[in-house]
Amino acid sequence: MTTDLTARTAAPARQDRSLLRLALRIDALASGTLGLVALPGATALAEPLGLPTALLVPVGIFLLGYATALWLLASRPRINRRLAGVVVVGNLVWAADSVGLLLGGWLSPTALGVAVVAAQAAAVAGFAVLQWAGLRRER
Repeated sequence: MTTDLTARTAAPARQDRSLLRLALRIDALASGTLGLVALPGATALAEPLGLPTALLVPVGIFLLGYATALWLLASRPRINRRLAGVVVVGNLVWAADSVGLLLGGWLSPTALGVAVVAAQAAAVAGFAVLQWAGLRRER
């Protein structure tokens, strides 16, 4: 009976941690994929997106490093809550900056460029929400 009770009370904690881990890994995979596309394809993507190569290359480099850091964070036996919180805030800032990029008038993205930037901003905001939910459940 005691084992049964322990197993039932331990299950939600395991499940809660997995939400944070899953959200970090999905973010890492998406960021890494975008980095692998943006970095080598910066020149080819610049014209159809209406975004300068000088922006796409550093973004690609950043995303590859960021994806690696996220994967390492998610692979730890115990996820550092403070670092996960930094990821949530960073994702919210990234999403807001992406919207600012579209609304600020500094660049002139094409319709495809607007769609790509808006879609990735929405995805990043979604990752932040999932990661925050995972952090809250882990308390």
